[in-house]
Amino acid sequence: MKTAVTLKIHLQPRASSDGIDGLLGDALKVRVTSPPVDGKANMALKRLLAERLGLSPSQIEIIAGRRSREKLLRISGISKKEVEKAFGIDLRSL
Repeated sequence: MKTAVTLKIHLQPRASSDGIDGLLGDALKVRVTSPPVDGKANMALKRLLAERLGLSPSQIEIIAGRRSREKLLRISGISKKEVEKAFGIDLRSL
């Protein structure tokens, strides 16, 4: 059943490469090369996650933490199991 998944993210802007590093505490650690200026890092985060999940960036909404490294996302049109499989994580542990 596809609904929406809420996911905590720890974002590292200005990284040497884009990537997803697995869990860091209770959040998924994501690296983007974009700087945290004018929403560029947030847009890069949405594009990276959308690409990995086979979704449109518009299906990923930042619901908390727009100006912070710690973010809370709502990802629409996907199941929890699909997110777990795409990122190799267990969301039950969060």
